[in-house]
Amino acid sequence: MSLLLQITIFLGASLLLVPLLKRFGIATVLGYLFTGMLLGPNVLNIASDAVAIQELAEFGVILLMFIIGLELRPQRLWQMRHSIFVMGSLQVGIAGILLAVISFFALQQGIAASAVIGFALALSSTAFILQLLNEKQQLNSTFGQQSFSILLFQDMAAIPLIAIIPMLAGSESTHHGIAYFAAIVATFSGLFLFSRYLMRPFFRFVAKSGAHELITAVGLFIVLGVVGLMDILGISTTLGAFLTGVLLADSEFRHELEASIAPFKGLLLGLFFMTVGMTTKLSLFIDMPALIIGGALTLLLVKLLSLTAIARYFQQSWRNSLMLGACLAQGGEFAFVVFSVAVSEKVLTQAMMEPLTLMVTLSMVLTPVLYWLMSAVILPHFQKSDTAPQYDDIPDHHPPIIIAGFGRFGQIIARVAHIQHQPFTAIDSNLDKVDFVRTYGGQLYYGDAAQPDILRAAGIEHAKAFVLAIDDIEDSMNIARHIRLNYPNLKLLVRARDRHHVHLLRDIGVEHIWRETYLSSLGMAYHLLRDVGVNEDDAYKSIELFRNFDEELLSQQQQIYTDEQKVYETHRNALAELEHLFESDTQIRQSATGVDLQRGLQRSRIDVTRDDLE
Repeated sequence: MSLLLQITIFLGASLLLVPLLKRFGIATVLGYLFTGMLLGPNVLNIASDAVAIQELAEFGVILLMFIIGLELRPQRLWQMRHSIFVMGSLQVGIAGILLAVISFFALQQGIAASAVIGFALALSSTAFILQLLNEKQQLNSTFGQQSFSILLFQDMAAIPLIAIIPMLAGSESTHHGIAYFAAIVATFSGLFLFSRYLMRPFFRFVAKSGAHELITAVGLFIVLGVVGLMDILGISTTLGAFLTGVLLADSEFRHELEASIAPFKGLLLGLFFMTVGMTTKLSLFIDMPALIIGGALTLLLVKLLSLTAIARYFQQSWRNSLMLGACLAQGGEFAFVVFSVAVSEKVLTQAMMEPLTLMVTLSMVLTPVLYWLMSAVILPHFQKSDTAPQYDDIPDHHPPIIIAGFGRFGQIIARVAHIQHQPFTAIDSNLDKVDFVRTYGGQLYYGDAAQPDILRAAGIEHAKAFVLAIDDIEDSMNIARHIRLNYPNLKLLVRARDRHHVHLLRDIGVEHIWRETYLSSLGMAYHLLRDVGVNEDDAYKSIELFRNFDEELLSQQQQIYTDEQKVYETHRNALAELEHLFESDTQIRQSATGVDLQRGLQRSRIDVTRDDLE
């Protein structure tokens, strides 16, 4: 059968089966795998020669590596550095070592093969989990964001894992460890210089022609050129594609490149997964069911427990810790890539790869079931069986103010209300804090403000103002959404953790928002200016200029905050504009009067006086 006919059959089958399987809740990656199994020699035997299209399909992996490299912008990595590099490295390291030890003893593999198996299985499925979290609307939750960060680290960790496999190869490998490593360093250095002095200027030269399709052509040309160079030098082609993406991550053409190449990547990656499905021997389920099922369950258990332990170590709640473990417990698509490279380099045998592939596939199939069990069965039972007492019965005296969350933010608000003899009901889920405040006569009750019954018991129907001071963004958004939907006339004042939280709150119609460190930072900046010799009026006006400008910038970014590139560009332009404003501040101060400043303060949503800054 010709290559063209085989590709046509693959595409036609995927167009029919993948959307059909997705309607039944089966992820796209699994849909491609099942399609390959159906077409292969295991079932219909329509397209049995997977080798003929494997080279073309592996180009999808190369494009995947390139796009992952494009995503690794320095500013994004820095913002998520703790979750990515600390939690991510611990997850890959601990799970990889545990699974490698299990492989060494249970599967009787050598040290090199066990290490490859362990760390390959430690990687989770980026495509699968992001789709699952999107479907469950949990991508912006605490465990959703942590899952994304750890997946990003896993994507990065896959690159050196793939690159090091030739160094682990035996005598039959064509690579030599030290020479291979030296070639990687030399090639990376050359690519860096090429990117800095030739690649980006060449992109700009092509862009001036006005033919946008040439940008895609240049991107593919560079990727293919680097991959070809890597192949000639005997270096991993996937590593070359990844490095090319990293070097273009800060390019102004990054988004256009990603948008142009993504369809090719998705299509060819689908072909790759179908070839994996074709080469999977389903008969192994009958021949060695204990190994396949036991291996998949062991994989899920090891990763679930290790992730939960890591999250608890970093003081995450039990809910977030267990959900994080449930999300990332499966094996991922990179395991297929790593196993394929390991087999080609003679580090792993084909006979060992086949059951491992089935284990990973089965773990992915079981992930939605594990997610449901964790969220709907285990967590409720876990919370009920906890030693924490039942929530308090809140007295039916209906004070006009309700404060949800009694941390450092909520405590200050409550103290001010108490001084002014304004009755309030405060709710917090930290029992130790509740008992401590009660010893001083505070009206603080133990309860979960995210539960509608608790809010009704607190008298939310009779309240004049609701202060939402909870620090967990997910819980804060759920409560704010519930109040906006069910009590639209209630005055809602919300604490925001950061600018992104502000944007999320504004999206659901919340108007009165306070960023938790904003005023204190401005106050410190005011005193800093005074300490370095700026007079009182100039310091105050400088703070006012910055505050008004920052509020305006925040409003401008509301419509584009989901586009990181546009937000980054507005920040860069805003800094230049703000610098210009400070330079011309002398003229502004000459034309501005105290009355003008006072009016500006009154118009602002957040009132700041000189006393606040003092």
